[in-house]
Amino acid sequence: MHNTEQTTPFLLEPVGKDYLWGGERLKTTYNKQLPLTPLAETWECSTHPDGCSVVASGLYKGKTLRSVLQAHPQYLGTYANSDGELPILIKLIDAKKDLSVQVHPDDAYAKQYENGQNGKTEMWYILDAEEQSSLVYGFRQEMTPERLRQSLADGTLEQDLQKVPVSKNDVFLIEAGTVHAIGAGIVLAEIQQSSNLTYRLYDYNRIDANGNKRPLHVEKAVATVDYHQKPLPEQKRTVWEKEGYTEELLCTCPYFQVKRFVLRENCAACAKSISTTHTFAVLLCIDGSGTLQYGTDARLSFQKGQCIFLPAHTTIEQVGGSADLLFVTV
Repeated sequence: MHNTEQTTPFLLEPVGKDYLWGGERLKTTYNKQLPLTPLAETWECSTHPDGCSVVASGLYKGKTLRSVLQAHPQYLGTYANSDGELPILIKLIDAKKDLSVQVHPDDAYAKQYENGQNGKTEMWYILDAEEQSSLVYGFRQEMTPERLRQSLADGTLEQDLQKVPVSKNDVFLIEAGTVHAIGAGIVLAEIQQSSNLTYRLYDYNRIDANGNKRPLHVEKAVATVDYHQKPLPEQKRTVWEKEGYTEELLCTCPYFQVKRFVLRENCAACAKSISTTHTFAVLLCIDGSGTLQYGTDARLSFQKGQCIFLPAHTTIEQVGGSADLLFVTV
């Protein structure tokens, strides 16, 4: 039984967030049945104290992911720890309105000034974008702390920000220190370090439901921002055509690797690609549906919007269906 436990993938139930900029598309397009309006984010795979996923299938159904990983640290493989903490967090985000202009600290700053927390490097995979949608990705020119403070005081910060038009299937790696903002009309998947540290520089002078402006964190932001001009990311990626599926490397960074698999039919070859060895992995279905066969007759069905946790040493025998999957490893 112990061996079966170790090699059984399971579905996750997300935690929702109702930030003021969110919409309804995570409900209508990704079948998120959460009683929040708006529904801005779903934390699909998380052990973070600000929102922990719950196991939605199998032996541990109803338990928090963190409690399962505390009881079975071997599921994390080389990342095993007694606290059951994952090094990553995976979200779906629906930006009906612009998000604030913000920055995340790196590990060194967060550990020193934020009680030993992780910094936050993240990757965005654009699931959908309305025409004319754009995001903020760094500065248009070299900046200084003095100029940044002055532009905030003058209300001219937006003139210094690099706006990038976005399309479905684009990928952006947002390294810690990069000033950024998701623009209105964008739905994306976010893969990030397990951290909830965000320093707001500018929030368009918006007020919340109680008539208050959201707090800014200018001093911390000024201390952590990368002031260099950011080159625009090139949307050039290699796609490998394989038997029954395509494989695409979206992103590799020190904290995670993300691949995209597009399944066309029952596929043993793809099953080998998503089997795990020394560490865990996470699958996020962004379109279609399918099944994982992981034992003689054991199957796990999944559909668009669902997230699957694969413990270390999980052997997948067969992948069936027609689906678009993000595959995250560390």
